[in-house]
This record gives sequence, structure tokens and C-alpha cells, in this order.
Amino acid sequence: MTATVALAQIHVEAGDVDDNVDRAVDAVAAAADRGADLVALPELFNVGYFAFDLYERLAEPLEGKSTTRLREAAAEHGVAVLAGSVVEDLAATESVETPAEEGYANAATLFDANGDLRLVYRKHHLFGYDSAENDLLVPGERVETADVCGLTVGVTTCYDLRFPALYRRLIDAGAELILVPSAWPYPRLEHWETLSRARAIENQCYVATVNGSGEFEDATLLGRSTVHDPWGVTLAASGDDPALVTAEVDPGTVADVREEFPALRDRRL
Repeated sequence: MTATVALAQIHVEAGDVDDNVDRAVDAVAAAADRGADLVALPELFNVGYFAFDLYERLAEPLEGKSTTRLREAAAEHGVAVLAGSVVEDLAATESVETPAEEGYANAATLFDANGDLRLVYRKHHLFGYDSAENDLLVPGERVETADVCGLTVGVTTCYDLRFPALYRRLIDAGAELILVPSAWPYPRLEHWETLSRARAIENQCYVATVNGSGEFEDATLLGRSTVHDPWGVTLAASGDDPALVTAEVDPGTVADVREEFPALRDRRL
């Protein structure tokens, strides 16, 4: 059984939550019209990753207006939605277990086609290089997968691409598709393309990286949202402008690749 994955590479304006969420909701509707089964949005799609001085003021609980609108869009259009990520106010979140009583996290939420919450992923590796994220946020601890659209889905976020051990944990939890909401800037294009392909090849799974589009005071997002298959072949990709990237993914292909070339089975732990 195949599923159509859509990566919504939307334009993100720093701090313009209402317009950013409007664009996200419109992208979900457009993806549904194209027959998508699962739609993924970029990292901090509502606030903008590089708007560090706005994190605290614009933080929301997971039941906040941004994720609520995406949950409602999922149910309205009958598609699963990864609400990229938001700055989560941990103390205010009520619906799921939180790893700390207070502070803020970079939290992605996955809703199924009924609008039910299936997975929460809080970014594990917080960026410290020329970034305030590591000073402002609390890292996540939990690694989970969820079965949606006939696939076992895992989530990591942006900088996590540089830490392959995290992906091994997801593979051991059964992941066939890993979604990577991101806010990856220029000039590190080669890193973006190489790391995402490497994670697909070494884990023999689909890796779908969804980046944002837009300029901030000190950074420009490079876009290039991409779907790699379990061989590392690029199935679909965008440029740096807003785009909707779609590709067919098939859990049967994951099983076939792992059977034909059993690298995972040959691991020595």
C-alpha cells in the first residue's frame, strides 16, 4: 500500500504567527486536493526559527492556536499532518506528558486524518552554533513512532540530522519513514543534501526533509525540501522558493530493500 507524502515548503515570516499559520493551513488544503495522505510542515513554521527574541512571547501549549488549526485542517481534509514544530510552553501543555515542569521546547506534533494526536517529538539536539536555541529551549528525551497512512513514521528536527545514533533508535522502533521538519539556512547546502541522503541510505528507510522558505535578519532558509527513498535516491525535491513537494512512499519497498541488501541485519551492537 503506497501513500502520498507532501512537504509544504511555505514562506515563513519572523513573528507573523497568524499569516504563517494561514499559509500552513492553505498548504494542507492544497496538498489534500493533490491527493496527499500525509502533509509535513517546516520547523517553527508559525514563529520562524531565527526569531529568537520572540520565542518566549509567542510560545504556546500543544493545545495552542497554531497546532489546533493544523489539527482541525487534518480532520477537515482527511489527511495526516505533521505540524512542523512550535515553541512549546511546557508548563502550559496539558494533553501529553512533558519532560519538564517549565521552560520551552521545539515540539512537533503528528495528527492522523481524523485530527487525533498520534505523536509528539521534542527536538533532541539544540543548535548552539551562531544560534540562541540551545540557551532558550529544553531538549527532548523521548523517541517514538506512530502508525499512520499504512506507514510507521518517526520524526526528528533539523540539527538532529547530524546525529545518526538518533536515527538508529527510530529504526529499532520500526520506522519506515522519518520526517525532518527544518529551518536550514545558507550556506550549508552541501551538508543538508548529504546528511539527509546518508540517513536514508544507512537506515534503509524513506527520509523526507521539509524546510522553510524566507529571509531573516541574519539568515536565509535554503528550501530544498526533499524525499529520499531507502536506496538514497531522490524521489522529489524543490528549489528555495515556496513549493509543495510530493512523492509516493511504499512500506513494501523498505522491506524489499532491507531483504535484498541486509546491512541492518549485519550490524554488530
